[in-house]
Amino acid sequence: MTEQQLPAWADPAVSPAGLDAQGVSRRQLLHRAGLFGAVFAAGSLATPAAAAAGPRRLGGSDPRLAYLVGDHHIHTVYSHDAKYTFSQLAAAGEKFGLDWMVFTEHSNFGHAQYGAPLEHAEILRARAENPRQLIFQGLEWYIPGAEHCTVFSPPGRHEVDLLTKFESAYDGKLLGYTEGSAGAADTARNEAHAVKAIKWLAEQRRTGYVDDVLVLANHPMRLGIDSPHELRNWRDAGRVGGKDGDPGIMIGMEGAPGAQGAAIPGWRGATSVRGEYENKPSAQSWQGYPADGYLTYGGFDWATATVGGLWDSMLAEGSLFSITTNSDAHRIVFDTWKNGDWPAGKNFDNTGRLPDPVNTDTPQPGSDFWPGQFSRTHVGVTRYGYRAVMDGMRAGRIWLDHGHLLDGLDVRLTRDCDVGRGVTLGGRLRVRRGEKLTLNITVTTASRLNPQGILPELAHVDVIRGAVRGPVADRDTWKAPDTKVVKSKDVTGRTGTYTLRVPLTAGAESFYVRLRGSDGNRHGPGYLGASIDPHGPITHAPGNGDPWADTWFYSNPVFVDVVGG
Repeated sequence: MTEQQLPAWADPAVSPAGLDAQGVSRRQLLHRAGLFGAVFAAGSLATPAAAAAGPRRLGGSDPRLAYLVGDHHIHTVYSHDAKYTFSQLAAAGEKFGLDWMVFTEHSNFGHAQYGAPLEHAEILRARAENPRQLIFQGLEWYIPGAEHCTVFSPPGRHEVDLLTKFESAYDGKLLGYTEGSAGAADTARNEAHAVKAIKWLAEQRRTGYVDDVLVLANHPMRLGIDSPHELRNWRDAGRVGGKDGDPGIMIGMEGAPGAQGAAIPGWRGATSVRGEYENKPSAQSWQGYPADGYLTYGGFDWATATVGGLWDSMLAEGSLFSITTNSDAHRIVFDTWKNGDWPAGKNFDNTGRLPDPVNTDTPQPGSDFWPGQFSRTHVGVTRYGYRAVMDGMRAGRIWLDHGHLLDGLDVRLTRDCDVGRGVTLGGRLRVRRGEKLTLNITVTTASRLNPQGILPELAHVDVIRGAVRGPVADRDTWKAPDTKVVKSKDVTGRTGTYTLRVPLTAGAESFYVRLRGSDGNRHGPGYLGASIDPHGPITHAPGNGDPWADTWFYSNPVFVDVVGG
């Protein structure tokens, strides 16, 4: 990839990805606040502990944040089905305004035996070539009995050992622990091994073998083999050995998959769907999912896009479970690179990597965008560094957008009787029944053309509220019947930075609120009906899903704990 192949507007100095909610560079903000760190070493830039660890008083106040933009799901020549080098992808991430990236190679025999140590040397080179980026080494884990997960830790003495030991001992593909269908002889063993794997990772964090580790479920509904009870089991396993209020290491799932270019009209085929969500239920799939659950809605996974659906059913238990988005970069739409030829006698299984790519004059098959080109995960931090990003993700300070829809988003929930910043995404506000609250939503609209040459325009902001009822009796529940859109704000034509103030009242039950919005181009009644979601994301016709014409943002929730009368 040459620099000429990346558009000028992808320079992070002028890109919307380089702006915070006040319209200034994130790095400028960090400099002004004295937060920008020159040292990237793991453990040197830890953020304050989560608010839940402190005294439980009414109200709450979270710190000021800067948002760093990243992508936790990227593949290189060290994955058997990708084709780019670390340097190519890191340069693309820099051009498209990313602050942090996680390289997640597929588990397989070649990677386990050869690839992981070799790729580490190239990651070190990519870090040296891109000193303003935070570049993590990770793994895409084949979960026993289920789909895939991102696993990653910060730089440190054991960042490679952690991944290689984990891959060898717990990868479902390597072990042959792939069976997950109901009633099969090996399913219970395989699901138990997945739980054991996450507990092992949590133990490496608890004992200090690594400074930190995070796990996120990837494309959960692509095959429908991540059942609701498995997601809950993984979430709970990640908390073992943690402190009170610590969400643990299994922090969430992809709210939107990669492969967002799969259904560009005329590109990949008449049956293509955004995210390559083109599968039908199989014997391996959890049988409780509807057939429509295997599609994407506005580019988002059905589990996230359905108001009152699977994501909400987990939030309604009162526990944070975050969402993300990413490129899942393997093969980029319209690019002209192809995999190089193998030397005689060499293959992936005996080298752990593919040959370096070579350029051609002909567009090659692909469904993905470059990291940061279309999908962006924004993480709120109080300091700059690897641990700071991971701490921000664990705290749930996350919002995501497609197509560079927004320059910035800041969310604060306050009691009307308090003076202060209130709590933000992922946080908890403690209130009494009947108290008046205000949800303050500060939006900074897109101020630059996105990489497609479009100036995105936000059309509406939706407030979604759900009751918190505690742990469910049926761990395969995927509905939250008391969650719905409670307020929609038409913001068509508004530009710059503005704040929407939404009044809320604490009832008898604890609850959460989360946000969503779009460019307004494509919407309709939500999957569970118009009374719950009157204008949510919808599916597209196969082969006709231009992602740039149907862009959305989503935020993590803010929880409200109601106490007393």
